[in-house]
Amino acid sequence: MNTQQHLNQFSHYLKYRRYSPNTIKTYTDALGVFFHYHSNKVPEQLGIAEIIEFNIGYILRKHLSASYQNQVINAIKLFYRNRFNRNMDLNNIQRPRREQRLPNVLSKQEIKSILEAPTNLKHRAMLSLIYACGLRRSELLNLSLSDVLSDRNVLFIRQSKGKKDRVIPISNKIIEMLRTYYKAYKPKVWLFEGQNAGERYSERSLQLVLKQALKKAGNSKPVSLHWLRHSYATHLLESGTDLRYIQELLGHNSSKTTEIYTHVTTKSLQQIRSPFDEL
Repeated sequence: MNTQQHLNQFSHYLKYRRYSPNTIKTYTDALGVFFHYHSNKVPEQLGIAEIIEFNIGYILRKHLSASYQNQVINAIKLFYRNRFNRNMDLNNIQRPRREQRLPNVLSKQEIKSILEAPTNLKHRAMLSLIYACGLRRSELLNLSLSDVLSDRNVLFIRQSKGKKDRVIPISNKIIEMLRTYYKAYKPKVWLFEGQNAGERYSERSLQLVLKQALKKAGNSKPVSLHWLRHSYATHLLESGTDLRYIQELLGHNSSKTTEIYTHVTTKSLQQIRSPFDEL
């Protein structure tokens, strides 16, 4: 069996195990790079020595990110356990220290400017819903019409990250916006559809919507869609919402993931007086 056949079989295994499309692509792409680096050998011949060589000669030499390095190691471990029933002991391979990065947060005024920038009703509704409910990009695009439970003022998120369902409260203001949008566009299956009826709106198109909104709002920051989710969580915390509720709303498994927002909220920081002011 050649390398591509191994990758195809591994991809089928990941699909069978219900891994997300993004994870499947990330793992198979990472393995493809690893196998290409050692193209003089077949996968069955590769071991710890080749992984260390790849780590030094490819990842570190190219100054690739720590997250990519971890993805490659995770993909290799899973591949060899599935394909060859080999438990690769990678404990001796030095993994990068987890980077402690704070989430990027926008002010409420910046959010308002971005959300009001699009003249297209669909574009404004998509960006508004991401911020109003703290959604991930995939969660927005996977929403069906039946997921908006307007009679209960909640949004139903199905099988998101970690294969979890959750419900998120939505205000009358966002419900009215969605009703106006529905009357104008009349989507058939997905809440937000592409050019063709029944076709899910694409990730690339959504990225372009944000890019255009930023340009029109005069915001030159490298804002991503995830910044809207980070801002939602931080603004909730600043308004006094309990951290445990924010954890549920965001769909975090661990409270430690949610606690990172305590480091970027300005409400408590603004109450601290610098000793400079007392000179």
